[in-house]
Amino acid sequence: MALIVHKYGGTSMGSSERIRNVAKRVAKWARAGHQMVVVPSAMSGETNRLLALAKELAPAQQGEDYGRELDALAATGEQASSALLAIALQAEGMPSVSYAGWQVPIKTNSAYTKARIESIDDARIRTDLAAGKVVIVTGFQGVDASGNITTLGRGGSDTSAVAVAAAMKAEECLIYTDVDGVYTTDPRVVPEARRLHTVSFEEMLEMASLGSKVLQIRSVEFAGKYKVKLRVLSSFTPWDINITEEAASGTLITFEEDEQMEQAIVSGIAFNRDEAKISVLGVPDKPGIAYQILGAVADANVEVDMIIQNISKDGKTDFSFTVNRNDYAKTIDLLKAKVLPVLGASEVQGDTKICKVSIVGIGMRSHVGIASKMFRSLSEEGINIQMISTSEIKTSVVIDEKYMELAVRALHKAFDLEQAPV
Repeated sequence: MALIVHKYGGTSMGSSERIRNVAKRVAKWARAGHQMVVVPSAMSGETNRLLALAKELAPAQQGEDYGRELDALAATGEQASSALLAIALQAEGMPSVSYAGWQVPIKTNSAYTKARIESIDDARIRTDLAAGKVVIVTGFQGVDASGNITTLGRGGSDTSAVAVAAAMKAEECLIYTDVDGVYTTDPRVVPEARRLHTVSFEEMLEMASLGSKVLQIRSVEFAGKYKVKLRVLSSFTPWDINITEEAASGTLITFEEDEQMEQAIVSGIAFNRDEAKISVLGVPDKPGIAYQILGAVADANVEVDMIIQNISKDGKTDFSFTVNRNDYAKTIDLLKAKVLPVLGASEVQGDTKICKVSIVGIGMRSHVGIASKMFRSLSEEGINIQMISTSEIKTSVVIDEKYMELAVRALHKAFDLEQAPV
């Protein structure tokens, strides 16, 4: 039988009863002959609780760098859930062992709170698997060259699971969540949203980067790079469901050339409320201006998304871009203090009442008129487009936040996403 990696999210591990159900499900797979590696998240809410305690003791405005200790603190959430799952498995009569990231070890760089995995030593895991044990590896964490505990950033347990699957050349990595797959859009916004049986890595990467919360973007990048087959499915189905049925459920994230891929022009609608627009007005229209603005923003560790520069008039132009809403105030202050005086621009304006809505689909490569259909649908609903960004397989627009749900519903209907492709 195959080597399989299971990853369980915080909601799936949210109580002793849910942990017991996870143990029963994992034991079922192990008894069917599979070698099992399990990567659990911390119990839901635990990481937030721990970080809130740290914030009480050391408010951020003090300007100190607590990264090393924050990682040591946050990593305990996954360590607790892994040990609890091992205990539950042993209570089910299934031999198991849990390891923290540093015990494997999962080696990372030293970028505390957002570390990146550099290598995984799988020898210890393979020894235990050969002895018939289920191996549980803490998600979200690793260890740097100096022996310090590091974490991969929020949602990093997905990345841990994919990295372990890649290192061990697992047959498949199953990501168990509180939803039963990847949908054409959020069913809470569009009740007619349809679960996709398959989606390409490229499409999933775009959807994750554009606001879909099903998978963490770095895990999708990792899976695409190392050709790890992913499947997103629900942990709330009965644990004793037939394995063949379970293994074919959810959404398979696979490669575009897969003959079984659904041939839809547009596969999904993604949206993101966490956007803010910033405009620098009256900028001198000369070489190097974009760098002077965005270079300063990048130096402040602020990620810029969409960018637009207006046509020049009387030697002046307006320069607009979007950032995460959490970075809005910092970016405005930075521009006013360090950029405006140097550039001689007239003013900086901002808008936090925007959102980004995107259509995604590999079929857009071979079909014309998709963007115009999107724009027409929005126009018919009286929705004004403020900014546009495109790639081969997606088109994104910035619109007023109050029209977001209307836009998503209109586009979902315009592209017939409630209907399965023929």
